[in-house]
Amino acid sequence: MTSWSHDLPGKAVTTQRAASVRSQFMACCNASHTLVLTQENSPIGHIIQYDAEIRSRNVTEDLLHMFPKTSPFSKPIRRCAVVGNGGILRNSSCGADIDKADFVFRLNFPPLNWTKDVGSKTHLVTANPSIIIDRYGRLLSHRKPFINMVKAYGSALVLLPAFSYSMNTDVSMRTFVTLEDFDMSSKVVFFNPKYLQKLSSYWKGIGLRFFRMSSGLMVASAAFEVCQKVTLYGFWPFPNDLEGIPIPHHYYDNVHPKPVHSMSDEFYQYLRMHSQGALELKLGQC
Repeated sequence: MTSWSHDLPGKAVTTQRAASVRSQFMACCNASHTLVLTQENSPIGHIIQYDAEIRSRNVTEDLLHMFPKTSPFSKPIRRCAVVGNGGILRNSSCGADIDKADFVFRLNFPPLNWTKDVGSKTHLVTANPSIIIDRYGRLLSHRKPFINMVKAYGSALVLLPAFSYSMNTDVSMRTFVTLEDFDMSSKVVFFNPKYLQKLSSYWKGIGLRFFRMSSGLMVASAAFEVCQKVTLYGFWPFPNDLEGIPIPHHYYDNVHPKPVHSMSDEFYQYLRMHSQGALELKLGQC
């Protein structure tokens, strides 16, 4: 990747182009209303269809209690930072820039020890249920270590795909109960599988091929719709930085995920949108 320059080819984010992209996602997926399950969009008796399995679940009174009354994204947000976990963030000094955003999205409970590079603010963080299963004993044990970890994110929303795979449902609900039991200011919300189905169809319809969307693509797509300006940080799926210097896979470790996502293909979609002025893709030093 040595041919890349620190100043990516493309335009500054333009209000007109960002608005055009926002309208495309609104027509397709309507994240402002349907990104998460709410009492408004999924009342008692509603049947939730899982997006990754042929399975369904009825909304009961007990399940409804776990949903917020209305969408937390009903009002547009001015400036958003979507923070990926790529090794490109290490030594980037992007922390202050990230913390200037009005809303900060993060992915899969990343450690925030690198404040200078990744900032400290979080308004929403996704959680892959496998993290809770593997590190915290499905919350059948290890609840206090889990709570101590979540405290780093302040009052952020914790977004879980409870209704994608059935193996994720119980642990996702247990996460909701655990945060309630410990009176945490963080609240659990669940991805709406109908939103994920529509979003998957949208990306496949414009030529993106994948087994399953990454959480980064899911969250960035929602941000394109609910935010007026979106900047992506830490989205870089390559083993070398812009100068060709080897970097770790994540800014905090060099553990590679299972190959179920098309990270490079997703990145080129972000690059295309950056070149069109629809978003800002931040690489290198801030």
